[in-house]
Amino acid sequence: MRLVSTLTAALLAATPAFAALAPGAKAPDFTTRGAIAGKVFTVHLADQLKKGPVVLYFFPAAYTGGCNAEAHAFAEAIPAFTKAGATVIGMSADNVETLSKFSAEKCAGKFAVASAGPNVIKGYDVALGKQVMGRDVTKRTSYVIDKTGRIAFVHDEMNPAAHVATTLAAVEKLTGK
Repeated sequence: MRLVSTLTAALLAATPAFAALAPGAKAPDFTTRGAIAGKVFTVHLADQLKKGPVVLYFFPAAYTGGCNAEAHAFAEAIPAFTKAGATVIGMSADNVETLSKFSAEKCAGKFAVASAGPNVIKGYDVALGKQVMGRDVTKRTSYVIDKTGRIAFVHDEMNPAAHVATTLAAVEKLTGK
């Protein structure tokens, strides 16, 4: 019995940590400023959910290699997300001025990016716990939120490669499109 307990403890220690918001949890509502195609506007999650599911993807910092690649990949996949009925919103701790430029340049003006303040970062459990360019950054975590405001899917992985494909598959499964 002791071997089983030791083995279980070892397996749990080796399991990667996941975002605190598990599927089925209520997504924290928020209002913040964001931009699309360089134009600043107010982003309110509840308003976005009225249109259908939302892919809320957190990224560490605009204008960094992985975040640039991920933004480009999401921009290329926007037609598929739209066909599946979902809205994509990128979120980071960057300021709105930076995100305004990033939205036009790296997101190709195809989806909104918004500034995640401390309450949003805490609510979605995405604090990375380190700084880039002298400021706190978020983990790379993607949430698919259904139109009722519940978390339907979570992808919590620092490597940006699979975020678009896994979140799109989750949206398609959720909407049947």
